[in-house]
Amino acid sequence: MATNDLSYHSSPVTDLFASSRSESLSPLSDAHVRSFHELGFCAGIRVLTDEQVEQLRLELEPLLDPGHPGHELFHEFHTNESENPDQVLMHALGAWRIAPAFHDLLWNLAITAPASQLLGGAVRFWHDQLFVKPDTRGGSGAWHQDYSYWTRTQPMAHLTCWIPLDDVDEASGTVHYVPKSHLWDRLPITGLAGDMNAISKVLTTEQLEAFTPVPMTLRKGEASFHHPLTIHGSPPNKSERRRRAIALNFCLDGTKSNTDEPLLEGIPVIPKGERLRGRFFPLLYVP
Repeated sequence: MATNDLSYHSSPVTDLFASSRSESLSPLSDAHVRSFHELGFCAGIRVLTDEQVEQLRLELEPLLDPGHPGHELFHEFHTNESENPDQVLMHALGAWRIAPAFHDLLWNLAITAPASQLLGGAVRFWHDQLFVKPDTRGGSGAWHQDYSYWTRTQPMAHLTCWIPLDDVDEASGTVHYVPKSHLWDRLPITGLAGDMNAISKVLTTEQLEAFTPVPMTLRKGEASFHHPLTIHGSPPNKSERRRRAIALNFCLDGTKSNTDEPLLEGIPVIPKGERLRGRFFPLLYVP
């Protein structure tokens, strides 16, 4: 057992999110729920306090160094997903195993309760992601559907909570959603970085005509939730501000493995047809 591998802890290890455990949480508004189901996303939901944002920022900085202790616990780590030094998109999976604040964020009721409301049941962890775009030369995140990459699970019972750690807008390369694209069929994979518009090669004429992305202008600690088929992406960061963000990916309890290969790099196989469970896919919330 790696002494710093927090995946061995199936409950919070700090009190950073204790306030959300002690307070009664208001459900998402009818407008948020309607937006999620009709448009494929909802946004502007406050899930972090300023204090929590600052602690996550503090713990993020050393994680960006590939020489940081515990780096081997990342399932993936890309200093630059785009491989273009003028278009930098740092991307990694597995911070929850290394840093206490990122670990405990999984159990933040301000996130898991809305996730349960949208999924319609108990919430299980799928995986986390870090995205960092430096100022003025931050790279793009190409248009894609999450579930195109997640067919190693079934059924499609997922959602994502995207949380910026900085105020974000169009200039800083915030996430954009294509309304109602969650009603389209699953599309082929066309890449997560590099050519922002590679997806256009696999869209129909009707889909191209309906392709009208909406930018998320959010304050730090606010969140958006999106459906696993909602097309989303983010343009380059041309501002003089960093753009740091976390994506937490959840699934409905009962989701099964659809492969006999490891679901994430470096973890034991869950055989095809068996339910996600155990140390790497903890149950986070039961309504």
